[in-house]
Amino acid sequence: LHAAERTLAAARTVMVLVPEIALTPQIVARFQARFGDTVAVLHSAMAPGERYDEWLRLRRGEARICVGPRSAVFAPMADLGLIVVDEEHDASYKHEGDPRYDARHVAERRASDHGAVLLAGSATPRAESWERLRCISLPRRVDGAPMPPVEVLDLVGVRGALHPHTHEALVDARKAVVLLNRRGWSNFLTCGGCGRAWECPQCDVTLVLHRASRTIACHHCGHREPVPTACPDCGSVSIARHGTGTERLGEELPAPVFRLDGDAGDPARILAAFERADRGILLGTQMVAKGHDFPDVDLGVVVDADQTLRFPDFRAEERTFALVALVL
Repeated sequence: LHAAERTLAAARTVMVLVPEIALTPQIVARFQARFGDTVAVLHSAMAPGERYDEWLRLRRGEARICVGPRSAVFAPMADLGLIVVDEEHDASYKHEGDPRYDARHVAERRASDHGAVLLAGSATPRAESWERLRCISLPRRVDGAPMPPVEVLDLVGVRGALHPHTHEALVDARKAVVLLNRRGWSNFLTCGGCGRAWECPQCDVTLVLHRASRTIACHHCGHREPVPTACPDCGSVSIARHGTGTERLGEELPAPVFRLDGDAGDPARILAAFERADRGILLGTQMVAKGHDFPDVDLGVVVDADQTLRFPDFRAEERTFALVALVL
């Protein structure tokens, strides 16, 4: 905010990138409180007309600060003086669709073209950023608070997704954030007769059970089909459900639950409701670990913390560390 103020004072413009649309309302509120109507917002969840109006404001110079996720890096801004990439380690900045681009690379190029300052912020920077960018360290928390104590609980021999100590801590907590990086009810279904697993016909990955919509779905391509009542191979009606997702875990938690994941609806509404509540649990996928600021939260829980280490991704260890560190 201070850097943005200095940039505006020099008659230049500011771009602020965040990794998720869900983070936009909180960031926008802070910038608007300080800079008023000169802040514009761009993201794909906006109505086309509203998005076009904001685009025009930036193009005409009526708005001099742009806040948004990765697509906002293409905002029509002249004389950029500062580009902020918040949580620069986040994989969401890389767009895998068409056209393919990495918003961090585009931001770096735009900063170079305009002679602007590129500020990439992260508590867990990528190895390549650590190597290439000049590092400004913040060795202490802004408010001077110590790092929270961490307890590692072994789930071997424990039935269910939560350790008994975790359940007790959630009962005692006023507000808690619970991270489980799997959405849906169960991870996959198998036939008790022949062992068949239901898979996506396009992606060759198992389909995830979503109880609310009564479907099994592919989280890669979006393919959906009704929950099977019998096995098409052997006719058995013995169908087993394996694993736990956020939808199922929400039924087991001992307090009012505010679920934040790709199936739960408007993130801004959910986050605002959790902030207003006297007590409750914010349960979700990695969306709950991305820069939210709730001062009255007194417990953080990472369920199955090492499960992302098993992902077929050369950055699996790096991303697991980043995810757990962000919850702290």
